[in-house]
Amino acid sequence: MEDTAVEEAEVSGAAEFAPALIAAHPFGHSVAVAVGPDLRVFDLHGGCAVSLSDDSGGCAHSDAIRAITFGAGGALFASAGDDKLVKVWKTGSWRCVRTITSEKRVSAVAFSNDGLYVTFADKFGVVWLVTVGGDAEGQVSADSKPVSIFGHYCSIITSMKFSSDGRFIATADRDFKIRVTSFPKNPMKGATEIQSFCLGHTEFVSCIAFTRNSGGSSFLLSGGGDSTVRLWDHINGCLLDTYDVRDKLGELSEPNETEDSNLAIADICLANDDSLVDVAIQSLNGMMLLACDLIAKKLSFLKVVRTEKSYIPTSLSTSVGPDDHLWSVMGASNMPNQSVSQLLTRVRIVPRFQKDAQGSADHDSAALDDAEVPHGEKLLLALQGSLDASKQEEVLSAVLAALKVSMHKMLVKKNYSEERREQRKRGRNDKKIKK
Repeated sequence: MEDTAVEEAEVSGAAEFAPALIAAHPFGHSVAVAVGPDLRVFDLHGGCAVSLSDDSGGCAHSDAIRAITFGAGGALFASAGDDKLVKVWKTGSWRCVRTITSEKRVSAVAFSNDGLYVTFADKFGVVWLVTVGGDAEGQVSADSKPVSIFGHYCSIITSMKFSSDGRFIATADRDFKIRVTSFPKNPMKGATEIQSFCLGHTEFVSCIAFTRNSGGSSFLLSGGGDSTVRLWDHINGCLLDTYDVRDKLGELSEPNETEDSNLAIADICLANDDSLVDVAIQSLNGMMLLACDLIAKKLSFLKVVRTEKSYIPTSLSTSVGPDDHLWSVMGASNMPNQSVSQLLTRVRIVPRFQKDAQGSADHDSAALDDAEVPHGEKLLLALQGSLDASKQEEVLSAVLAALKVSMHKMLVKKNYSEERREQRKRGRNDKKIKK
């Protein structure tokens, strides 16, 4: 029965939904949204949409983008996805200066803190590394080839992040585990020293985030399909605290509001000097805010920032600075009968949380109305896309229905009958390595 249900979901195409992604420049210079193969960038300083150009000689993205990220200094940006391409962009000009071809579809991407390397993970759980920079002007290398540095043994890597001090690279997968690896001085020779495994999630791990160094130490946060946000001492692999979002949502929800809903954690991000954890939950119309006490090593509930019922964020991001905002996006691609012109997203922004005299966050913050959004209609049109107004609600309603079930179908490990496994082996079309 279980095999049949999984196989039917796979055939229907539901497992292939690609959630929209958002990334804010670390210093608030720009914000990028990816939906399907479409990458949209808005210049927050110039107040205008960015025209992307490609100097790498490679192809534009032709399939769903699954990962986007800015480098630690904001000079570089990477996008990668199902077309097996990793594209490196210089954010000063928004020119693509390097296109890297992967052997498999790419599920995660990250820059080393010094900007010298980009790492990406493929659907077979292998982490690859490429040299992308090195000189004072940020010149990107065009001749280095990807080198595999470690792997997760055929488990899809869902998230990959470097620690704030650059010493470690953490990778999470759909088989419930987080691996913390020491990042070597010469990573082109591989990263073989495992610092720890953070084990405790009972379903797939969907997202991870490092805190910045605070008092000489940093910590790791994770979210997963078991509806928990967890705080880790990643040096020793020790679980410090766990917050189960189901407990609070059960109290806040109307009767039957969350019944039969998937409450997987879709994304997490840190704000207010890492004292706040913003959490996107798969069936929640809004975002949950948790207080993160790095001294007491505790997570606690603050509030839920509610949005309209048709809005469930798929990705979150924030930047550092006096005018930083919490950015969120809702959208999806690869849906049945969806055309490129229907790649509609919704962006919602929560202003920076102010602290009172006691140092506590202001609980009254709410998502901005469209009229209050910085740069207003220009920003919304650039990042959300345009569609006939009469069709917007229809498209977004379909996206909403898909998002409520898509993450589990993408990341829950599937069980197949022996016959079905043999059929899948015969139908594989993986790109073969040419000798």
